[in-house]
Amino acid sequence: METIYGYLERISYCNEETNFVVAKLKEKGKRELSSIVGKMVGVNPGESLQLTGRWLHNPKFGLQFQVESYETIVPATVRGMEKYLGSGLIKGIGPVMAKRIVQRFGVEALDIIENQPDRLQEVNGIGPKRVEMITQAWEEQREVKEIMIFLQGHGVAASYAAKIYQRYEKEAIQVVRENPYRLAAEVRGIGFLTADRIAQQLGIDPNSLLRAREGIIFVLNQYMNDGHVYCPRALLLEKAEEALQITAEVVEQALEELLRERRLVAETMMGTGADGEAETTAIYLMPFFIAELQSARLLLALQEEKSVVRPIDVEKAVDWVGQKLKIKLAARQKEAVATAVSEKIMIITGGPGTGKTTIVNAITRIFAALKLKITMAAPTGRAARRLRESTGLEAMTIHRLLEFSPREGGFARNRENPLNTDVVIVDESSMIDSLLMYNLLKAIPPQAILILVGDVNQLPSVGPGNVLRDLIESGRFPVIELTDIFRQARGSRIVYNAHRINQGKFPFLPEGGEESDFYFMEEKDAEKAMQKILGLCRSHIPRYFNFHPIRDIQVLTPMNRGLIGVSNLNVELQQVLNPKQPGISRGGRNFKIGDKVMQLVNNYDKGVYNGDIGWVKRFDQEEQELEVEFEDYPVSYDFSQLDELQLAYACSIHKAQGSEYPAVIIPLLEQHYILLQRNLLYTGVTRARKLVIIIGSKKALHIAINNDKPRSRDTGLKERLVKMGVQEIAQQ
Repeated sequence: METIYGYLERISYCNEETNFVVAKLKEKGKRELSSIVGKMVGVNPGESLQLTGRWLHNPKFGLQFQVESYETIVPATVRGMEKYLGSGLIKGIGPVMAKRIVQRFGVEALDIIENQPDRLQEVNGIGPKRVEMITQAWEEQREVKEIMIFLQGHGVAASYAAKIYQRYEKEAIQVVRENPYRLAAEVRGIGFLTADRIAQQLGIDPNSLLRAREGIIFVLNQYMNDGHVYCPRALLLEKAEEALQITAEVVEQALEELLRERRLVAETMMGTGADGEAETTAIYLMPFFIAELQSARLLLALQEEKSVVRPIDVEKAVDWVGQKLKIKLAARQKEAVATAVSEKIMIITGGPGTGKTTIVNAITRIFAALKLKITMAAPTGRAARRLRESTGLEAMTIHRLLEFSPREGGFARNRENPLNTDVVIVDESSMIDSLLMYNLLKAIPPQAILILVGDVNQLPSVGPGNVLRDLIESGRFPVIELTDIFRQARGSRIVYNAHRINQGKFPFLPEGGEESDFYFMEEKDAEKAMQKILGLCRSHIPRYFNFHPIRDIQVLTPMNRGLIGVSNLNVELQQVLNPKQPGISRGGRNFKIGDKVMQLVNNYDKGVYNGDIGWVKRFDQEEQELEVEFEDYPVSYDFSQLDELQLAYACSIHKAQGSEYPAVIIPLLEQHYILLQRNLLYTGVTRARKLVIIIGSKKALHIAINNDKPRSRDTGLKERLVKMGVQEIAQQ
């Protein structure tokens, strides 16, 4: 074992789950930076460290110091103090101000901040207001450090300590001691496994009902992460026993308590077993049970209400709108128009090039002529913008339409305050999950018409539910399914191949030298595939197709992890496409000015939602803020909120739903085996407007096309719609 000293120059990598850090240390007495690796919690660039460990030679990265233990020490040099203060550790002090403070006070700067903060006004640019900010930030930092010291021994990543402090302030340690499982429910980013690890180290009995109850909720949430709305009781008990390593009796007792408290609900449903459909006891989280039950009731009640549309001559209306749009509607399109003006609820589904947009335009023209108020919406900002561009009418996200109120903690539009509209048209409806559908239905007035437009063959919603498919398969609502590709779309190999993939057929690939908008590049090796992706984005596609390398090209990958997963591709693409801009590093995340980024969660306070794409415009080290320009407006993030963002040069196909890009690159290798599904490939291909390039093996492509059995979802909406009668509808 050796002991080395130095200040932390930068963090190259940080895994927030394992606390594993790769960093560069300016070691005392050495000119070159030293590479250090190991589990380190709570370290920040600029901190002075005393590290104990051993030097090891890594075949790929060379000599590294393997850290076994460490402690933070007060910087002993002017340079170290300047680096420490300028690291963003203390809000109100950035690199420039740090330099001024250290020039004035030298290595005594920390002592001045802590014991004589008013003296900071001796530094040019610091007045009473900034002194107050620095003092408050320093006090918070000290308290966070205390929490970190406490949590460090219990496996909590440093980036979460600040969040725990923000949530509980001075009560943080007390809360963690009394019930660490609260963290999993109340602090974003801390899951059950981390909370459970803390609980074990605090001496909470692994067989306690407290642990069993929270464990069941965790297991149910994990199951719902795959899109299920409920979990069969027997499966839930089995998974909970396995995950928690406790007896069936304890799990059963904990489940009964949760059911008595109405945190969970049990209901008999028809599930899919080994022998086909069979009765099962479905276990729901209460909000999802309410959402599914009430959605069925609201849909059927809406269908029963009198329509706001007066009777019209459909043939004349079709001829009139055809003249207005200068098109001749096909038979199926005429049927869609007739259905729209005669039914309260209808569904329009079909693949690319089948005329969904034409039908929506025709329907809205007729409704506008009838002086009806039309409301247009889509699940994502990009989908709403496309709807706006294609119809010329105002369209917005469903969240914005329903006016989420952070203060009230819910949507302002609901049954008591419905939308002021006669017709609601929702595009990209395959993306709507159970909770969002319920909130939308609550806000639709009884007399209004609801038209859902979407491609049922795409991936279902990211959130729990399979709403569009359940509505179609229930048979309770008129469905117009479009299958014919129209002439103007037939010239696109993208559209043609998307339909072939959906039919289980291998796509047509261009011969050598043939110009096309759909290409396949054979490559079985992941490292080589990644290099080809980088080359395509950096030079080949911009040069030959005149697309902007960042704004126009989107890499869509089936996986989040691995060499050609989202995380690694984003790091590699950032280095290739945006290498020189200044940036900041927090918790292993590196953001540079000009980076394309994606919002990962719904943030109603900021008005940005899961999947929104933006561009990093600026950052402020002193204020510890990063500004991202989204489609409509700039949004500021405190550095502690940066886990809400990720680089978006590459993203998962799931996250790309509702979006379109000029050019799409899809890596498809056999190592993706578990995710090689027809609807995944189909969704990825249909995200492209002008160019698709698939890189991978033909075997992987064949596997994906032939796999038309993606995992079914446990949902009860279809069953409720099929079985629900008029009497039950009236009970809503």
